[in-house]
Amino acid sequence: MRVAYICADPGIPVFGSKGASVHIQEIVRAFRKRGDEVTVYCARRGDVIPADLTDLTVVDIAVRAPEVASREIAIAATAELLAAMAIADGCDLVYERYALFSTAAALVKQATGAPFVLEVNAPLIDEQREHRSLYDAHGATAATRVIIDAADVVACVSEAVAGWVTELSVGTAAPRTLVVANGVNTARIRPAAPATPTPRSPEFTVGFVGTLKPWHGVDVFLRAAAAAASARPDPQPWRLIVAGAGPQLDALRSLAAELLGAPAHTGPQTLHIEFTGTVAPDQIPAVLARFDVAVAPYPQADAADQYFSPLKVYEYLAAGLPVVASAIGQIPEIIDHRRTGLLVPAGDEHALSAAMLELQDDLDLRRRLGAAGRAAAVADHDWTAVLTRTLEPLAQRLFALHAASPAPREAVLR
Repeated sequence: MRVAYICADPGIPVFGSKGASVHIQEIVRAFRKRGDEVTVYCARRGDVIPADLTDLTVVDIAVRAPEVASREIAIAATAELLAAMAIADGCDLVYERYALFSTAAALVKQATGAPFVLEVNAPLIDEQREHRSLYDAHGATAATRVIIDAADVVACVSEAVAGWVTELSVGTAAPRTLVVANGVNTARIRPAAPATPTPRSPEFTVGFVGTLKPWHGVDVFLRAAAAAASARPDPQPWRLIVAGAGPQLDALRSLAAELLGAPAHTGPQTLHIEFTGTVAPDQIPAVLARFDVAVAPYPQADAADQYFSPLKVYEYLAAGLPVVASAIGQIPEIIDHRRTGLLVPAGDEHALSAAMLELQDDLDLRRRLGAAGRAAAVADHDWTAVLTRTLEPLAQRLFALHAASPAPREAVLR
């Protein structure tokens, strides 16, 4: 099957290090694993190219308009050009990652008759208005309604996102809307060897992976870990690894210097804080292999902001790591408390400290949580399963498309 994957968002490089880039790459891999031929049509190619995707066909048209209003117009125009190229190339399925002002896949479907899957990862109109700049809110809403209504399947990463889609489309998309949470490549991310913690390693290492933005709570993590390390008269030092980059990097470095300069840390070195900077996706397994425990320390947030589906948590589970995560948004559906991880109240530094200290002491608990988390990742959260759930409503149509194909018929539903 020929798949046209469209991403008209100029903020997301196909070959990049951010979570959205990883998401694109993994969906492409999942299609290719089925035996499908994928061409990506995008507004930003990027240059962090994984070895297994060097042969991926990518058609890119850059958006070059720095001013907000002109940039929004340019995105819409770019999306139309990407659609025209996908139409000229032809496809059996068009799959678009929702982007503001893009109606690209709707145009492809109209011209080719190909079934259309729309992937919605966030309420982008609300995000853009709150965190960035949105000039033409009416135009963004109109384009979003067009593309939602044209889709045969609207795959949303969370119930909150699905609710936003249904409300925005005045209920017309409800029968075609699925909740399909994010996933992880369990072949690429695996437990490090040895798979179980060894008694008393030289350092107790707790890590975070992700973009350094306020809503990821890395400041909560640093303060909680510093308090835990200084509260324990224990010769085993702590190492905190913050893997990622983002707008909070300088502020977090300053906080780390402040914590390390506190009276509790002026004696023997009990705490080390390491910032790795940007990490390419193919280096994430090596970073995770350094962790004894992984954290997702989200701060408190309004219900309207709890729409995310955290890639990092799935990666932690796949790596066989014991996870401490805030009980917020979708996370309680992913983490089974005290079976696949530990849940703590969002933004609660004391609870986060206590959970990390418990895991430092209890090697058996770390072993059990890591093994159960890995099993859950393999059984429920692999990207191949994510794509299968997304395509399930189209199964009969896609099977019919392949009825005369020389490829094995069973490949359609793998």
